[in-house]
This record gives sequence, structure tokens and C-alpha cells, in this order.
Amino acid sequence: MAAPSRKVFEAFVSRIPWTIASKEVREYFGQFGVVKKCTLPFDKETGFHKGYCWVTFTSEEGLNNALQKDPHMLEGEKLQVQRRRRPLQLSSPAEMPGMTETP
Repeated sequence: MAAPSRKVFEAFVSRIPWTIASKEVREYFGQFGVVKKCTLPFDKETGFHKGYCWVTFTSEEGLNNALQKDPHMLEGEKLQVQRRRRPLQLSSPAEMPGMTETP
């Protein structure tokens, strides 16, 4: 029997300045709703993040609130925020191995 799937309310954020940490992204998007997770991948060779991340909200309302605001500005830079293109249905807690995330 298959495990029940859960909906994921996730935004893809790009154009993040290299000076911004995942904690700051999480705090910024927390004004729109409860942030469950912020996944900011790093380049193993340079040690810098790649300039994009995924922000997962606990509710669709939080995601929609974030998508309605424009522009999103951090440290004087305009972030690009989009809904995850394909709805992600998770059947297990193991989500994206190899990514750095904040709890």
C-alpha cells in the first residue's frame, strides 16, 4: 500500500545576493507565512551559495502571500520569486539529498 502523499507549497527564489544567508531568506519570507524549510544549495568548489533557493511554506496561503508581493528586495537587490512549476507530491520524508537547509 502506498504512503499518502502531501502537498508541498514551495517557491523558487533566484537572484539572491551572495551576501545573503539562508537564515535571512527564511526570516524575510516568514512575513508571508510560516516557513517550513529554506533550501539554499552551495557550490562545493567556491563555498558560495548558487544564488537561488527553494522556500517551503506550511500552507498554500503563505505561498500565495509571497507570490502576490512584487518586488521582493533584499540588500537592495530584486529577487525573482516563482511558484514551483510542477506540484511536488512527496511520499516520504527524504526530499532532496545533498542540499543544505535550515530547520
